Amino acid sequence: MSTHLPTRGGDTKQVSSPRPADARSRGPQRPREPSPWRQRLHRLDVTLSPYLYIAPFFVLFLVVGMFPLGYTAWVSVHDWSLLGGKGEFVGLDNYREVLDNPYFTKQLVNTISIFLVSSIPQVLIALGLAGLLDNQLRARTTWRMSILLPFVVSPVAVAIIFGSLYGDRYGLVNEVLGMVGVDPVAWHTNRFASHVAIATMVNWRWTGYNALIFLAAMQAVPRDLYESAALDGAGRVRQFRSITVPMIRPTMIFIIITSTIGGLQIFAEPRLFDDTTARNGGSDRQFGTITMLIYDFGWQLRDLGRASATAWLLFVVICVFAVVNFLLIRRVGGIGGRR
Repeated sequence: MSTHLPTRGGDTKQVSSPRPADARSRGPQRPREPSPWRQRLHRLDVTLSPYLYIAPFFVLFLVVGMFPLGYTAWVSVHDWSLLGGKGEFVGLDNYREVLDNPYFTKQLVNTISIFLVSSIPQVLIALGLAGLLDNQLRARTTWRMSILLPFVVSPVAVAIIFGSLYGDRYGLVNEVLGMVGVDPVAWHTNRFASHVAIATMVNWRWTGYNALIFLAAMQAVPRDLYESAALDGAGRVRQFRSITVPMIRPTMIFIIITSTIGGLQIFAEPRLFDDTTARNGGSDRQFGTITMLIYDFGWQLRDLGRASATAWLLFVVICVFAVVNFLLIRRVGGIGGRR
C-alpha cells in the first residue's frame, strides 16, 4: 500500500506504507488435524469405554454367579458326598434318581402351587396399591412409606406371627371362622390350606415392595396423557387400563420375572411355618418345596450330587416359567398398547 505526500515544489511524492500482517495470522487459527494415531485412539476410547465401565459388575457376576452355577453342574454329574468329597463320574444318574424320587414330583407341585397362589394376587394387589398411591393424597409420603414396613420385618418374626394366626387349634383365623359358623381349617395338615397360609405370609411381606416399584414407574408417565384422556371423557379406570398399564409394561415384566424367580425359590416361609421336628414341609411334606428338598439332599443325606442335580432342575423350571411369563406379559401389554 502507498500514500501520496506533498513536497516543497508542490509535487507529490509516493511513500510506501508498512504492509499489513497476513490475514491468516490475525484471524483465528485453524485447528490442526489430529494425527492418525490420535484418531484411532479416540475411536478405540469411544468404542471400549462403555464396556470398561460396566465390566466390574459382570466380573463380579462371573465370580459369584456363573462360577457357582457351572460348579454345581459339575458336581451334579459326579457321586459327590458332603463328607467324602468327589467320587466317580456318574453322568445323568443323579438326575434320574431325583426324578424317580416321589418327593420331587410332590414338592415341585407344592412349589408351583404356592408360587401361583402368592405371585398372582401379589402383583395384582401391588398394581392396584400403586395406582391408588399415584393420586394426590394427603400425607402421601407417609402412605407410600408405610406400605414398605412389612418388608423390613424379619422373616422369622413374620413366620411366628402368621404361625399363631393360622394355628390349627387356637389360631385367630379359625376363631374368626368359628364366629361365622365355618368349621376350623387344618392349616398345617391340609395341603392347599397350608399353601394359602404360606402365600399370605409371602404376600404380606412383598406386596408393598412391588407396589413402590410400580409407583416409581407410574410417576414417570407423562401427565399430559391423562389430561387428554380426561378431556375425551375417559374415567379413572379407563385411564388406568389404557394409559398406565401399557406405559409401565417394562416394569411389569421386571416385577413378574423377579416374582417368578423368588416364588419358585421359596424356602424360609414354609420351613419356619413347619411345626414338626424334621421340618421337611409338614408331616407328609404337604407344603415342602424344591429348595427344601435341595437342603434335605445336601445337608440331611449329605449327597451333594443329588442336591446339585435338583438345583439344576429347579433352574430349568424357573427359566421355563420366566420365559412364559415374559411372552405372556408382552402379548397382553402389546394388545393394551394398540388399543
